[in-house]
Amino acid sequence: MKIRATAAIMECLLEQEVDTVFGYPGGTILNVYDELYRYKDRIHHVLTAHEQGAAHAADGYARSTGKVGVCFATSGPGATNLTTGIATAYLDSSPVVFLTCNVTEATLGKDAFQEVDITGIAMPITKATFLVRDASTIPAVMRQAFAVAASGRPGPVLIDFLKDVTFPSVEIEYEFVPWRENRGCAGMRELNRDHELKKPTPSREDVDILLDMIAAAERPFVICGGGVVLGRADKEFKEFAERLDAPVAISLMGGGGFSGSHPLTTGMIGMHGSKASNTACGECDLLIAVGCRFSDRVALNPATFARQAKIVQIDIDRAEIDKNVLTDHHIIGSARRVLAMLNEKLPQYDHSDWKAHILPLRAPSVAEASDHLTPQQVLETIRVQMPENAIVATDVGQHQMWAIKYLHFQYPGQMLTSGGFGTMGFGLGAAIGAQTAHPDKRVFHITGDGCFRMNCHELATVGYYKLPIITVVFNNGTLGMVRQWQSLIYGGRYSETTLDRGPDFVKLAQAYGIRGFRVETAADMETALSQALGSLEPAVIDCRLDIDEMVRPMVASGSEITDFLLSEGGES
Repeated sequence: MKIRATAAIMECLLEQEVDTVFGYPGGTILNVYDELYRYKDRIHHVLTAHEQGAAHAADGYARSTGKVGVCFATSGPGATNLTTGIATAYLDSSPVVFLTCNVTEATLGKDAFQEVDITGIAMPITKATFLVRDASTIPAVMRQAFAVAASGRPGPVLIDFLKDVTFPSVEIEYEFVPWRENRGCAGMRELNRDHELKKPTPSREDVDILLDMIAAAERPFVICGGGVVLGRADKEFKEFAERLDAPVAISLMGGGGFSGSHPLTTGMIGMHGSKASNTACGECDLLIAVGCRFSDRVALNPATFARQAKIVQIDIDRAEIDKNVLTDHHIIGSARRVLAMLNEKLPQYDHSDWKAHILPLRAPSVAEASDHLTPQQVLETIRVQMPENAIVATDVGQHQMWAIKYLHFQYPGQMLTSGGFGTMGFGLGAAIGAQTAHPDKRVFHITGDGCFRMNCHELATVGYYKLPIITVVFNNGTLGMVRQWQSLIYGGRYSETTLDRGPDFVKLAQAYGIRGFRVETAADMETALSQALGSLEPAVIDCRLDIDEMVRPMVASGSEITDFLLSEGGES
């Protein structure tokens, strides 16, 4: 049948079972928004305060559900405002499809009002970009974009439509094809060849080699990486770890892939890794990294990383193998499939002596008494009071590290954070996306006073849609992580990191119609959080912390992983 080209865009979204989009309208995308008005009973649109917030919201929606997120924006500054969000999704392999519109064919390349080459700008930070100049290609392009975003190693895709193809007078031939059936449609076979839509099949021989390496090991150690979370391979990973009976470290992006309260868990690894994790890495004879790319925050010095061990990397993306750390063996495939193949033949091991050496190195989790409010007291209060299925979105910095350390995430999609790009301002948008996707869950936004300033205007979105997000601000009056480096490495020269200025976060919350709390003691925190949780309304809790609180432990970049600049207990 023939339908409007803009209707085909909406129908293609419905093909992909999209029920929610995040965005911000503008001139060139008005025809698409006009069509969206006709579909408002089937596609819910969340209007954010800024395009970057929409990008992070679509990302948070994707991470918390495992589905593809969708974001709309107009041309020019609307499109470029997406780029930080696109890069954030790209570095963390989050599947989001971004739809933008550009100027007309006649004005393209002539510096027209709000014209920008967004496909060129986005090319290095997406899996693919498409410029749609022919309306008849809309169904094929839309189907391809979603397939690329969700397949293999997930990631963002951008489609830019010229305004001509969205004119109400433009009609195209269209047939509704559910996404599970459209792989045989026009353009999809060629796409499969170019983008490897099918997950790589792990080699049985490679799996058997690893089984032999495990049998020969006396001190095995496992890293749970982001690939376990993305692949929803938590059940397979848990079975593998328990059969192997080995200590397990969790990378920043691996939070929720393996329970943070499991008896085998040693905590984070790397720059802010625990003594147990970093010691195990330095002393193990076999290191198995599942869905972990050995970033510079994990493998601080690749030349000395796990120097006593044979290193095995399991990853869906062949490009990650030997990119940062040279391996002794690798297996290409999804974490879920590789782990399932390993578990088929893996016997039950007993590494009691090795565990007895490593696991006691874990720091106690009980918050110590203090005459002032501490980060651990704040997070212990959250851990005790929050529902088990609550979702936590963080920004980037000290609060992020403290949250990973003290909160025990139990399932994939429970912890949302910007690990690769380190985007300040990510958290509130991500929380909006997660809360929209999960109206039956409580969502916590954990942030710092520096990060919160970046995108606090999204409180307008939270307030308007009455999203019961609880924002907890770790307010220490400084850019805490940067100040920590200045204290330890730059001789206490605090160049432009002190935030001795507004706003008053309680009054800011109230300006958006949101309840605000200010807490200065552990008792204040318990009371404020109890009241916030007792209400199905949003809240902002301003936690006043000491300016010199530090993330412990810490290893300097480029150092041996066990060479702690700051120890767990506080000695330096």
